[in-house]
Amino acid sequence: MAGIRSAALPSPRRPVPPAFEGSEGRHGDRTRLWYENVLGWPTVPGVPPRLAVGVRFDVLDVPAEAGRAALERLGGAAEGFPVAVQEDRMRLLIAAGGADELPGLLEWLEWGGLGLDLRALGEGRLMEAPDPWSTGTWTAGTWTAGAGRDVPREHPAAGRPGAGRPDSPQGAAVWLRPPVPGREAVASLPTLSAMGTRSSRGVGDGPPDLVRLVNTVATQIHRVRLRRSGAGAAVHGVGQPLAFS
Repeated sequence: MAGIRSAALPSPRRPVPPAFEGSEGRHGDRTRLWYENVLGWPTVPGVPPRLAVGVRFDVLDVPAEAGRAALERLGGAAEGFPVAVQEDRMRLLIAAGGADELPGLLEWLEWGGLGLDLRALGEGRLMEAPDPWSTGTWTAGTWTAGAGRDVPREHPAAGRPGAGRPDSPQGAAVWLRPPVPGREAVASLPTLSAMGTRSSRGVGDGPPDLVRLVNTVATQIHRVRLRRSGAGAAVHGVGQPLAFS
């Protein structure tokens, strides 16, 4: 997928200096108004503000390394739905109700007993609201704040590459692929459908169905775990376990 490469993720969040508390609060109010008025997504006040999950969307929370690999594996089929990143976690937005389907899907796909680092956030959960005016990209192994190639022209961060807020705390949630104003969010999110979703441009042009997305993400999580396990065994002189090629 364009704009996604090997990840050098943001550093952990710094404490917000007292001098910035007032400006952070004002920016948080502006952020909440944008999500509520432009996208119609309910929010919860705070610094930073949070998005209410389970109303307009649910979230798959996965390790960023495995999430990046899954998006690359899906290629063009993974385009169209929003993706955020925060530190070493990636958040894939899926259709509301999808979180309830995850345990059954993992069992059906025979991933249920492996204890994968894959979490679903549904109704009643919260997600930190990424700054709508600052996005990020992974390019040549480097994390870059500001609008990337995946940011649509109509998004507020478009046309400002390398922008971003200089006083933003490190480790804050950032859109890797932001939601687009004026598009129906529900229609762009992966859902439990054997045929996938249909975009405004036609059949087969939307994001993957939830089954395919979950299976691809689970596969990449398992591969990363096997690779790290093999590397650790090699360091300690232990025979390496079999892994996917």
